[in-house]
Formats: sequence, structure tokens, C-alpha cells
Amino acid sequence: MQYFPLFVDTKNLNVLIVGAGEVATRKLDLLSRTEAEIDVIAPDVADEICAYETKGRIKLSRREVQVEDIADYDVIYMATANEQLNMDFAVIATQKGIWVNVVDNPSFCRFITPSIVDRGRLVVAISTAGAAPVFARTIRSRLETLLPQSLSPLFDFVASKRAEVQQKISSGKERRLFWERFFNLNSDRFDGVTESHYQDAFGSYGAEGEILLFNENDNAAMLPIAAMPLLQKIDIFYSDVDDVQSIQINGKLATDINELVRRDASREPIPSLSTISAKYQHGDRMLLVVNQEKLNKLKAHFPMAKHLQPGAL
Repeated sequence: MQYFPLFVDTKNLNVLIVGAGEVATRKLDLLSRTEAEIDVIAPDVADEICAYETKGRIKLSRREVQVEDIADYDVIYMATANEQLNMDFAVIATQKGIWVNVVDNPSFCRFITPSIVDRGRLVVAISTAGAAPVFARTIRSRLETLLPQSLSPLFDFVASKRAEVQQKISSGKERRLFWERFFNLNSDRFDGVTESHYQDAFGSYGAEGEILLFNENDNAAMLPIAAMPLLQKIDIFYSDVDDVQSIQINGKLATDINELVRRDASREPIPSLSTISAKYQHGDRMLLVVNQEKLNKLKAHFPMAKHLQPGAL
């Protein structure tokens, strides 16, 4: 993974955009939604950018950029039509420890801006590491149709209720079950019954335990889509490994199914049958990745277990 995705808090973030043409306008259209402080430097300024200055959203300097300008910023976008100038000033910014993006020139970028689906508090970022931005836009268009606009007020509602839920439900696991219950009742809507669904979720948010089994020699990439929601609910990932410490610190396992499980799920070696049974009775949701011999024994001992198999559920 060359580019690591990050969501940066834009409060008190100082951003400089060098250039004020069409490309700079596209960047500003996105950055203006944030809480960042934005400066723009350019001798020739597009009308759209002038409109941002009129609104007081940006500080605009109508002049050529100078070396002295590359200071006291957290992020800089080089978006002029002069490619050599963009590269030269990108080098200066990098030398000063400032994160810089040179539009359409990934080799001089300290970071890249992904394609974004914006639903208020819910933001989905898509990147192809600069290789195929056209395809990233295709993925974005698909997600735009899948994620309704109602998600924006819905997540504002959820954010307003988090403190109340934390006061009423002390256990982190039970809070997670509560919110699962709420979203099962409410789905992605925000309407007159959302508050009722929220109150109803307090009535019953317990969950039965679950045991999922997977053969360590199977290809996890071939699992059906229907298996993904099950894996994302796993509390404990059990696997036949010798080095438990490597699981806890590095998260490395012998199978790529590890990447499909929640990152905050516990990773542990296979316990006794009695421990598995006790965990199940307690409501824990477990995934056991084992060889075929152990898998057969577990299926016989736990008839309620689900065997995840490539191409079938």
C-alpha cells in the first residue's frame, strides 16, 4: 500500500493553493467544505475563486508566488499551468516538511486527494494511487446511487445520541450491539420514525453467539458477498498459530481472511471446546480458522456453526 488513507481534522489547518484557474477551482470547491483556513496566491484569478473571496471564505493574493510564501502551512496545493514552477515549489515545500500536492504529477506529491462521496459525517474516499482516476470516478458514481442523501441527517442524529447511549450502556460490546439493533430497525432512513427506532433499540439489543468456521487452506477472496457482513461482526478470531504475540502486535495470520475481519476483533489461538461453548453462551461471535480435520470435529461438536466456503454460504 503506497498511499495510506487518513482523515485529517481540518480545524486550524492552514492550506495554501498556488494557482487560481480551473484546476485550483476544483480543489477549492472541495476544501471550502472543510474548516481549514485557506490562502490562494495567483496573478490571474478565475471568477469562481473571486466568489469565494467575496464570501470571505478565502484570503486571496493577486500576485506571483514567492519562495518566502512556502512557510507556515500544513498543506500546499500547486495548481498552476506552469509545470516546472509546480515541481520547483513542491521540492521547496517538501524540504520544509510541508505536505504538498502537485496536481496531475503524483511523483511530486506527498499526498493525493481521493475521489470522495460526501454524506456529511459519512465520507467515503476512493483512490487508485493515481493510476486510474477515471475508474475511481466510476466507483464513486456507483456509491453515489447506493448511499442516500438521508445518511447525512441520520448520522447527525446518531452523533447527538452517542453521549446518552454511553451513559445508559456502560459496556463497549453492548453499545455496539445496541447500535447494530438500531440500524437493523432503522436502516438508512431519517424520518419521523427514526426516534422511535432509537428508543426501541434499548428494549432488546442482546445478540446470540455465533460460530463461523473456515478451512485455512481455502481462498478467502472467493467467499460470497453474503459472508462479508458476518465477518464484520466477529468479536474473536481464533486461528492455529504458534506465535500469539505476532497476532496481537502485527496482526499477521496464515490466511488472508484476517483482512476481512474487524480490525478491533481479538486475535487468539484456538481454545478448548468448553471455552468456545462458554463464549457462545455469553453471546460472543467467533471465527475459527483451522485445518480440515479440526473443522470436521468442530462441526460435529457445534451443529449450529456456519461453515464459510468459497462460492457458498
